[in-house]
Amino acid sequence: MAKRTTAKPAAFKSSRKPAKPSTGADGKRPVAASKKSAGSKLSKAGAKKPAKAGAKSLRDASSAGSKAARKNIPPTEKLKSVTPSGYKDQTFFEQVFDVARQIPKGRVTSYGAIAASLGAKSSSRMVGWAMNLAGGAKPKVPAHRVVNRNGMLSGKHHFATPTHMQELLEREGIKVKEDKVVDFNKLFWDPMDLGD
Repeated sequence: MAKRTTAKPAAFKSSRKPAKPSTGADGKRPVAASKKSAGSKLSKAGAKKPAKAGAKSLRDASSAGSKAARKNIPPTEKLKSVTPSGYKDQTFFEQVFDVARQIPKGRVTSYGAIAASLGAKSSSRMVGWAMNLAGGAKPKVPAHRVVNRNGMLSGKHHFATPTHMQELLEREGIKVKEDKVVDFNKLFWDPMDLGD
């Protein structure tokens, strides 16, 4: 049996030809071989690019001094946000609480009416979420005076007992029958109406 010899693989050769170095102004020496001038850099292709004057020193100074510079800047005033309804620095829930606090005793309103008065007509569900959290709000929020658009006590399950919302309304002279406010249209208070 004949002995097989294996040739070592040739080094990978690129099909690209190396770029010819460009010659300097004298036509003899290539640019890459000449010394770099103080104000220029060579790119990978060998072309001259002007250096950014003092780029390294600026970068070093800004990173080293930026922390110190930030400490010396006086604090600015807190930015004030303005909501579409004109309230400043209030969340939507706080605005809902403010409207609910204005509901007169012996009257009721709906989640949708509160949302519409805040300029967010389609956010009645969020008003319901706010009423769910109204128990911990200071000053107190009369969440028992907020019912659904048909006068139903839809939020009664979020009170201490399922009958507590009805009891609070009845203390104010509002009659409730089968979890619905009697004479709802007569007792309805619209936050959009001024006066009343």
